[in-house]
Amino acid sequence: LSTGSVIPADLSLVEAENLEVNESALTGESFPVTKQVGDMLYMGTNIEAGRGFGEVVQIGRATKYGKIAKSLSFLKPETSFQTGLRNFGNLLVKVIIILTLGIFGANFALGKDWLTSLMFALAIAVGLTPELLPVVVTLSLSHGAGRLFKKHVVVKRLVSIENLGNMDVLCTDKTGTLTEGKIDLIDYVDLTGQRSIELLNYAYISAPKVAHSKHFQNPIDRAIEARAGKNGVAGALGNITYLDSEPFDYTKKASFAVANYQGQTWLLVKGVYESVLNMCLGPTDKVSILAKAQTRYTAQGHRTVLLAGKIVSQIKANYSWQDATGLQVLGLLAFSDVLKKDTKKALDKLEKLNIDLKVLTGDNETVSIKLCQEAGLSIKGVVLGSQIQQAQGKELAKLVCANNVFARVTPEDKLKIIAALKAQGHAVGFLGDGVNDAPALHAADVGISVEGASDVAKEAAGVVLMKKGLDVIADGVMEGRTTFNNTVKYILMGTSSNFGNMFSASLASVLLPFLPMTPVQILLNNTLYDFSQITIPSDQVDKESLLKPRKWDIGFIRKYMTFFGPISSLFDFITFFVLYKVFAYGIGGFQTGWFLESLTTQVLIIFVIRTARTPFWRSKPAKALVISSIVVVLTAIVLIFSPFAHTFGFVPLRFDYFIFLAVIVAIYLAVTDVLKRFFINRFQVWN
Repeated sequence: LSTGSVIPADLSLVEAENLEVNESALTGESFPVTKQVGDMLYMGTNIEAGRGFGEVVQIGRATKYGKIAKSLSFLKPETSFQTGLRNFGNLLVKVIIILTLGIFGANFALGKDWLTSLMFALAIAVGLTPELLPVVVTLSLSHGAGRLFKKHVVVKRLVSIENLGNMDVLCTDKTGTLTEGKIDLIDYVDLTGQRSIELLNYAYISAPKVAHSKHFQNPIDRAIEARAGKNGVAGALGNITYLDSEPFDYTKKASFAVANYQGQTWLLVKGVYESVLNMCLGPTDKVSILAKAQTRYTAQGHRTVLLAGKIVSQIKANYSWQDATGLQVLGLLAFSDVLKKDTKKALDKLEKLNIDLKVLTGDNETVSIKLCQEAGLSIKGVVLGSQIQQAQGKELAKLVCANNVFARVTPEDKLKIIAALKAQGHAVGFLGDGVNDAPALHAADVGISVEGASDVAKEAAGVVLMKKGLDVIADGVMEGRTTFNNTVKYILMGTSSNFGNMFSASLASVLLPFLPMTPVQILLNNTLYDFSQITIPSDQVDKESLLKPRKWDIGFIRKYMTFFGPISSLFDFITFFVLYKVFAYGIGGFQTGWFLESLTTQVLIIFVIRTARTPFWRSKPAKALVISSIVVVLTAIVLIFSPFAHTFGFVPLRFDYFIFLAVIVAIYLAVTDVLKRFFINRFQVWN
């Protein structure tokens, strides 16, 4: 193995020389990992620096990468949206079977023609079926996907948009989400505890440049170089000649560089405070000042690095850790992951959308708490990965639901957290980018990854962000809720006026000596009605309806059906009475008159049902919905006077019928609007 090599299998390292491995494809962490003899190297990672030899221990599906990929081959768990849609279908099937069998049985028992009765019952079944539901759902999702793409969100699976809208818990890492994912040098203090440009000079020299280094620059080195560039240090120092360097050693917990600067050769060491201090001469009173600074920075959630060095008198080709003794403490460096400028705004937006954000990070709890506080996240409680590993059942459920910061967690812990949240009935979103995150992405209701993530993570996700950030996710949630609300509008249409009309037709077929509407007229009614509803996906949604996650509630749909269905039937029977007794129409006139009343009430009731506001005109519908509704009603009126009227059994109607039609429809809309407010107050719910 050498620099640039991609690990082809899981290897056991048998020889290593300054070996650094980039495991970001597997873990999502940007820091390269130093490997020593006996360590494992995993398939899919790559060598950033050094050389070595490894013995193959696992290949293909048996590797760590392969096992993760294998876990994704299982069927993705059913999402809350899919479950709700299936439950609604089951409810509708039961209603259709009961109603159609009842109609056929009653008419047959009354001695009516069995074939006509069967055809009528089947027509009622078709009339009750929301056959446009797949079209409405697909169009809604497609429109949403198009709008999200303009906001830098790529939707891989359309159902993920609905899941975004249903989501009430979002699990995410802090790096690159709350923060820029970029380490920043925020302070550099000398032995007096004061910020020192001279110390920054030494820090800059201690960060070997790529051209002179055995290893790639790590984020700490890049942060030092960036700060030095801003302060003009890089240009002022002039020429620096590097003689040797060692990358971060996990045993020594430090790195060193040897450089010739202004005629002197310096050996500079930086690393973990206690480790570097042990390489220095006996501590002095001044070092205690740095100890207090180190405690203060750590409490603030910052990463600290101690810098020490000495002038080397003997010049040689190679240096080792044995040379890093008798050092002098130079100062302390403090680093922070820069908080994104829009993080607080994005958190506020998610809070207004009633989404519970949970931070899952591998960092320690001190750093995590500080960063979350800076971001403005209200911390409910902090849980360590070790606690998650030990907890089971009710204890685990309590931990994951009551707390929102999870520190020192592994990918396995993340998967366990998501499973526990889903078991408690939450619709869970998960944002991850490493191969290790793939199982959690696969298990979540909506897996969210980013453009720069590993291929496996992007494959497991349903949504890919072109730029990583919570603000983009908030936009996706709004779009998802818009889609869900518009889908529910169509469902409620089918379970109120449509259901009421078909119920009225069923009962009237038993009470009247003739069918209130022929099977052909029922199918035509259903076709025209469906055409008017095809524009629902483009409808606008009231802002207040987007503030809470919406879930399928079959109990609510059942209540809605039994409450509003009879209201529709009541006005149908009023129409029956007027047509039969007042206008004294024959069979053709009766069927034509009820066809128009049935279709008009079915089509226009959408303007009442589409909003929780009363009166309903306080909510502005989409122009396309208004146009399609008007076109369908006018088409039906024109049709009964057209040359094709006899094809469907229609006859022309008197002018006074249309006055009655306008009055009955207006009263129906008004009554439904008033009772809608009663329903909302009674059940505290709407679409």
